[in-house]
Amino acid sequence: MNQPPSITALVTRRRFLGHAAAGAAALTFAVRGRAQAQPKKLGWCFVGLGDYATKVLVPSIEMSEHCWVTGVVTGSPDKGRLWAKAFRFPETSAYSYDTMARIADNKDIDIVYVVTPNALHCEHVIAAAKAGKHVVCEKPFTTNVPDAERALAACKAAKVKLSIGYRMHFDPYHDELRRLAREREFGDFTLVKGGFSFVMRQKVWRAERKLAGGGPLMDLGIYFLQSACMASNGVPPVAVTAKEGPKTRPDLFADVEETIDWTMEFASGLRGEGSTSYQKNLNQVRAEAPRGYIEIRTAYSYNGQTGGTSKGELHFPTPISQQARQMDDFARCVREDRESPVSGEMGLRDLKIIEAIYASAAQDGKRVVVKA
Repeated sequence: MNQPPSITALVTRRRFLGHAAAGAAALTFAVRGRAQAQPKKLGWCFVGLGDYATKVLVPSIEMSEHCWVTGVVTGSPDKGRLWAKAFRFPETSAYSYDTMARIADNKDIDIVYVVTPNALHCEHVIAAAKAGKHVVCEKPFTTNVPDAERALAACKAAKVKLSIGYRMHFDPYHDELRRLAREREFGDFTLVKGGFSFVMRQKVWRAERKLAGGGPLMDLGIYFLQSACMASNGVPPVAVTAKEGPKTRPDLFADVEETIDWTMEFASGLRGEGSTSYQKNLNQVRAEAPRGYIEIRTAYSYNGQTGGTSKGELHFPTPISQQARQMDDFARCVREDRESPVSGEMGLRDLKIIEAIYASAAQDGKRVVVKA
């Protein structure tokens, strides 16, 4: 998958873990000596400092207009000190998972971004909500519907805003897909097909059910699921069918799927055909209607999207960063007291669809109704 080019190479997990001095210098260079938190920026606390936070969110938040890092939650005191030095916040604002509740007393933290493994999302979202902080949770929301319902209820009880890290809602090509579905320029979409896959070469937590909740469907397939719901103007499918493909690397995918293909049946008559795998390459979506179509190539990468419609190629200015737009939008949601367009309810909706897909695959492709 593509990574943001600018400073990613300078800010790596290896520097954080193995080369403390070099890592501090690299991250400090990445933020280029900016002030800790300019008055117009809201303070963000990252919970979990793995590759996505380090390689993607660091350069993205630096490009944002309304966000800055004012704290972290990590299991590594060394990493906490490095981030504190780089972003110039007090070391006391680098918390452990055991002391995360203390962020309630930190007035510099407005928003918590949960970037831990999927199985930990629920407890960390609830902890952030109980601390009175607004929350962004990386996708998938949780690993199952009951946990998503608990996390959503906790945010509502605490009266904090909740958003899911669905970055494709901040991609101009997917903006166009949503516009076409909303305005029906080509008529109602009748078919949407595509998927997201890549070749995983070594065992990581995303291939362990205990931490990930599933395999590529949880990690990659959820992107196409989002596209399909966009093509239906936000309305979820009523039923699904699915089949798991054979495992070519059972050593890597012992308790999760390696490949899964599924269909989605929408009340409008739209049919979705999706595929995802950790041992193939796929990265596209196409939606067809009676009077035209839209297709997006390299559809789910961090950048480099191309695409077109039956009227010709689409040309959009390249966003500085999907994640920067995503975080800026949520900061504005907090400031303007409005709900996120990628809400917790949307995250719950998608988990209901995912659970139905897994249920169908477990029953050899039986049609399964998606829970309302």
